[in-house]
Formats: sequence, C-alpha cells, structure tokens
Amino acid sequence: MTKKRLWIAASALIVVLIIVAKWLGPRETLPEINAESVQARDLIERVAASGKIQPEVEVNITAEVSGQILQLPVKEGDYVRAGDLLCVINPDVYEAALNRATAGLNTTRSNLASARAQQVQAEAQFAAAEKAWQRTQQLFRDGVISQAEYDTGEANFQTANASRLAAEQSVLAAEYAISSAEASVQEARDNLSRTTLRAPQSGTVTALSKEVGESVQGTGFMAGEVIMKVSDLQAMEVNLEVNESDIVRVALGDAAEIEVDAFLNEVFEGSVSEIGNTALNALENGFSMDQVTNFSVKVRLLDASYRHLLAAGDTTSSPFRPGMSATVDLLTAEEQGALSVPIQAVTTREGDDEAEMGVFVLRGDTAVWTPVETGIQDSRHIAVSGLSADDLVAVGPYEWVSRKLEDGMRVTVKQEE
Repeated sequence: MTKKRLWIAASALIVVLIIVAKWLGPRETLPEINAESVQARDLIERVAASGKIQPEVEVNITAEVSGQILQLPVKEGDYVRAGDLLCVINPDVYEAALNRATAGLNTTRSNLASARAQQVQAEAQFAAAEKAWQRTQQLFRDGVISQAEYDTGEANFQTANASRLAAEQSVLAAEYAISSAEASVQEARDNLSRTTLRAPQSGTVTALSKEVGESVQGTGFMAGEVIMKVSDLQAMEVNLEVNESDIVRVALGDAAEIEVDAFLNEVFEGSVSEIGNTALNALENGFSMDQVTNFSVKVRLLDASYRHLLAAGDTTSSPFRPGMSATVDLLTAEEQGALSVPIQAVTTREGDDEAEMGVFVLRGDTAVWTPVETGIQDSRHIAVSGLSADDLVAVGPYEWVSRKLEDGMRVTVKQEE
C-alpha cells in the first residue's frame, strides 16, 4: 500500500507541476489588427493629372513672303479684331513683279490679236486657193491644162490649207499664253497682298517675336517665320497627359476640378473637351517602347468658375496666361450610398485556380477570409459587394493584411476611430 500511495502522490505532484508551469509560463500572443466597419458612402472616382494652360484657339501669324518689316502697329498684350492690320512687309519687289507680269500679259494679248489677224488672212488665202483648185480640176478634166499645171494647182491648195491650220494653232497658242500670263499676274498680285498681314480672328497678341526693321523669310509652299501669335483668351483649356491605365476611364464631358499654381485656395471647374486617340510617344515608324505611354486630354475651363477674378465688364481677357501649370482631378464616375471599405482592406490570396480578391472580416477574435467584387473608388475607399453594413474588416497593419493573415486566424481587434 505504501508504494501505491507513493505513486499516486508522485502522479498528483507531476500534474500540479504541469498546471503551475503552464499557468506561470509564457502566454500565446495574438496579432493586434486594426479594423474599420463597412459603411455606405458617396464615392467619386478621380483620375489625377497635371498639365499646362493654353488657349483653345491660338493662331501663328507667319510670313508667306520674304522681306523687311516696315510696319508693326501692335504690341504684345494688345487686343485685335478680325481684319485689323498686324504687319506690313516691304512690297517693292512684289510691286515690280506685278508690273512685269502685267506687261507680259499685255504682250500676249497683242500677240493674240496678231495671230487672229494672220488667221483671217490665211482663211482668205485658203478660200481663194480652194476656188482656184476647183477650177484647175475642172480644166484638167476638160483637157485644157497639162499635168504640170494640175500638180502646181494642187500644191498651192495644200500650202494654203497648211497656212490656215498653222494660223489656227497660232491663235490657240496665243490664247494659252494669255492664260499663263493671267496666272502670273494673279500670282504676283497674291504675293503683293501677302505683304500686308491682317488678323484672321479676334484675340490677344500673346507673343511677338519680330520688330520693325527685321527681315522675315517666307514662301507660299512652306510655313514661314512666326511673327506673332494671336490667341482667344476667352476660351482656355488645360492640356493634360493621362496614363494609359487611366485613359480608359475618361470620357468626353466628364467634370473636372482644376487647381492652378498661380491661384492658391482656388478650385476651378472644367469639362473634358477632347481625348487623344494616339499615344504621345507614337513615332512615324512605330512606338518608342522605353517611354511611359500617355495620352493627351484637353479640359475646357468653365468661365463661370473664374469670372470673379476679372474686372467688372471685362469680356475679352482671362486671369490665366498660356503656359501656367495646373493640376486636374477628372471626375470619371460617381455612386451614391455605395457599401465601401478602406482601400488598404482589400487584398489577394491564392484560391483554387488563381488568386482571388477579398477582405478579412473579423468575427469576434477570428479573421474570416471573404471574397469580394470591387467597384469604383476614390482616394480612400473602394466599393465592394459581398459584405453587409457594419461588418468589421481588417485594415492594418499592412504587412498582416497583405501577407500574414490567414483564414480562421485568431487576432486581437483594435477598432480604428
């Protein structure tokens, strides 16, 4: 009995020591997870881009003829109306060319008159030769004249006919020469008119690159030197570069919020007016593969949003200057009352066939993997389906949410405020 009691006492002691060791030993440490509830929010999806302000319509006034500038009655910043005089290039050479072409036209007209007179003379000679040839033929048939006289009469008729035809062609040649001379006169007149440059549209002179006395080079077949730029400042736009991953979400007419570096604490309104169809890095012989692929998007500035910056009654100018920097948020989609979670809550895990997207819903102290489908998003939240309002989802720390958390893992929940 003594040995049996000793074994019982020893076993009980061992059990007590195990319990004490477990109680006094290190406890299991659960990861601390930040959580936030699923809520209904109004989401506005945005595409951010930066660019430069420019006029919607800007015309380069270029020289179509070469010469020295004699008059330049405008200066940079002047407002001009369509048809106003902008520049006068020395017309001396072109006046002389017009006079020379006019003289050549008059000469060809004189040649035409002479050719027509010669044609009348040739036709008269042909008529006489034709009658003489008819008589010769009759006399030859009657046996009155010899074969030699007959041949001579035929030759005279053929010569008169050839002279008549030559006179007709001379008249045609003179008429063609007149057409050519008239074209030369018109060309000379056009070149002379190009020495006077007038405003093709109303607008503001936004750049002036030449002065009186300077020479300009120009030709009617190629773009000449730019003398000035005339811009319509009443219609301004922002020229943006949007990445290829965002361009598919942008549509014509999308609203935009515009911040201009020169105007602090001001947000202007705009709308997408033009979307480029070809990437900006497209080259003539292909695409440059070592560059970021961006597309041009133009956003029109709505004048109602900046009218308060102009003086009362000012309808011709703009508070913006071409080349100013701007940052634009394109509002590409909007959804009211969408169930959404913070963007950092959505992650991926390996599924049966491929990676699936989802969130970790916190049920008490357990993280439950829940697949979701995502919708539009703003800068902080993303719309999801497959969850219920007020569900708690894990939002951090990033390392745990993105890699370490597993379905069914126990955690300590720390709800974010």
